[in-house]
Amino acid sequence: MAGQGFRGQSTGFPQLDDILPSRGWPQSGLIEVITPCWGIGELQLLIPLMRSVVEQGKWVLWITPPHMPYAPALVQVGVNTDQILVVKRDTSCKDALWSMEKALQTSNFGLVLTWQNWLPGKVLRRLQLAAENGNTLGVFFKQHDSKYSPSQIRLKIKDSLVRSNNKEASDFSETEITVINARGNFRPLTTRVNLYQPS
Repeated sequence: MAGQGFRGQSTGFPQLDDILPSRGWPQSGLIEVITPCWGIGELQLLIPLMRSVVEQGKWVLWITPPHMPYAPALVQVGVNTDQILVVKRDTSCKDALWSMEKALQTSNFGLVLTWQNWLPGKVLRRLQLAAENGNTLGVFFKQHDSKYSPSQIRLKIKDSLVRSNNKEASDFSETEITVINARGNFRPLTTRVNLYQPS
């Protein structure tokens, strides 16, 4: 992407932009965000993008999130919740994937988020094609990496732990993010970002 002169949309985190091949999120396609568990800052990573999408008058679709979005927190960071739709967690996998494919195919949605751990490559390729055709960005939150994934970008968020007096406590002030893979000639790169202080 970078070699073709394409510049992505800033993530809102300069250190992350610096290690992405297009210096930001792609305009369309699939991204995979791998985390050891839900709730370690993976949504914070996308707050600037969500804000931008809703400011353009487009919709953000959340598919089977592990927890219902907390509207006051989203409003506090500037995300208009009137532009967010949620497919509940108890939705069948088949219906969830159908919803994702249809949303990715339409220009009314600017961002589609889903929490799915195990999807075959054939399904991911189909969703990648839907995203490219609809010029929409889809983000998969996963707890396991699949190195043969067709997604444009795969990145991993490492859980930050502070050890004191033999106890562990989560410290979200800085998080290590590694871009594992991206389309084109790319080698893994790692940076540290403060997910709670985007630019």
